[in-house]
Amino acid sequence: MAETPARVAAIYRYPVKGLSAERLARVEIGVGETLPMDRAFALENGASGFDPQAPTWEPKIKFLCLMRNAKIAALATRYDDASGKLTIAKGGRPLVAASLRDAAGRAALERFFQDYMGGEARGPIRVLEAPGHSFSDVARKVVSIINLASVKALEDSIGRKVHSLRFRGNLYAEGWPAWLEAGLLERDLKVGSVRLRAVKAIKRCAATEVDPETAARDLDVPDALYRLTGEVNCGIYAEVTAAGAIAEGDRIEIA
Repeated sequence: MAETPARVAAIYRYPVKGLSAERLARVEIGVGETLPMDRAFALENGASGFDPQAPTWEPKIKFLCLMRNAKIAALATRYDDASGKLTIAKGGRPLVAASLRDAAGRAALERFFQDYMGGEARGPIRVLEAPGHSFSDVARKVVSIINLASVKALEDSIGRKVHSLRFRGNLYAEGWPAWLEAGLLERDLKVGSVRLRAVKAIKRCAATEVDPETAARDLDVPDALYRLTGEVNCGIYAEVTAAGAIAEGDRIEIA
């Protein structure tokens, strides 16, 4: 396994939980951290109990998320680090642009989502943020890694295209055999100049049923994974143990 070469085919972050992936050419990551600005914001769907002054992990069902709210996949969003502005479009048509950093901007975005979600809003929709907190699907701060060969194996098993962004990974690995990642738990990886330890398999939920391009809930991915492998896993979570930088094309080495 240590001699199996792979490379980083793509790097993605998701500044607002549930909204668009943003591709990065290069990223620097600190020890015990996520990719910068990954899941830094969330959209509270009714009272969640989240306290920005004392942030703790909350399950994704308390926020707008693809598992429950497929229609948010129809929105193309982009976050600008310098200004804090979130731009939202649908079908190529701009809908709203406002800053996530100030009260007026957050209020404008909250009004937009309140109207857009309609009956799927369980109460007031509120922009949430707490410096240093990530609204990850798991309580620990992690980087998610998806093996593109495993996605291809799933495609072959069902006879149709499976968009890799259904899995909303941070790092997409190219060059490993399918399902090699399942044997990496508690193993160390070197990616670029970053060192990581694989800590958990990613169990897939109904969020992967949603096509990220059409917003249609059109494929039961967890069921297809189970029929193929006997599990609903696709991808692994890893914790950063040594800080550094990762760029597209960097080697992924297994210690």
